[in-house]
Amino acid sequence: METQTNQPINSADINAALSYQEYRDLIDHLLLLGKTTGDNQSEAMAHYAKMNVSRMTKWDKIFKVSEEAKRKVQAVKNPQTWLVITEGWCGDAAQNIPIMMKLAAENPLIEVRFLLRDENLHIMDQYLTNGGRSIPKLIALDTTTLAQIFTWGPRPAAAQALFMELKSQGLDYAEPIHAWYAKDKGQHAQKEIVDLL
Repeated sequence: METQTNQPINSADINAALSYQEYRDLIDHLLLLGKTTGDNQSEAMAHYAKMNVSRMTKWDKIFKVSEEAKRKVQAVKNPQTWLVITEGWCGDAAQNIPIMMKLAAENPLIEVRFLLRDENLHIMDQYLTNGGRSIPKLIALDTTTLAQIFTWGPRPAAAQALFMELKSQGLDYAEPIHAWYAKDKGQHAQKEIVDLL
């Protein structure tokens, strides 16, 4: 996965970012208008956003952080800001963001903030995956210096491999990828993120 860092993320970017509640509220508000976040406004995209609200709500309720992951997250001693580039219609975001939130909740030194991809291409284009603007993209920063600690995304490595295989064969990947997430129950994302800490 490619990572470029031409223009550092600054405090204005962080200040413009949304909390999880603000992100969820924005999606809900737009759905009432038959819309979603992002530049592509269509009935299909609004439908995806509606499904994603259900996915996030499910994982918010049922995902449990493992004891090993708790130990690793709680071992973080310096404040971190996890900046997540996302959109409400993105199925991978809906599957992974609640896991990020549950992990961060284990340590008060970790704050998670959200930026919408299409409104922040100056940041997104520094964190491309195989040349594409794939989301979600988690960028972990030192809160004080804004130095990059690690990046993760848009999906766990095993799901990414499945995605690339299906895409290379010209097959529809949405259903198999979401079936993979349902079976995995957030375990790969959890492990990969905490291993980067």
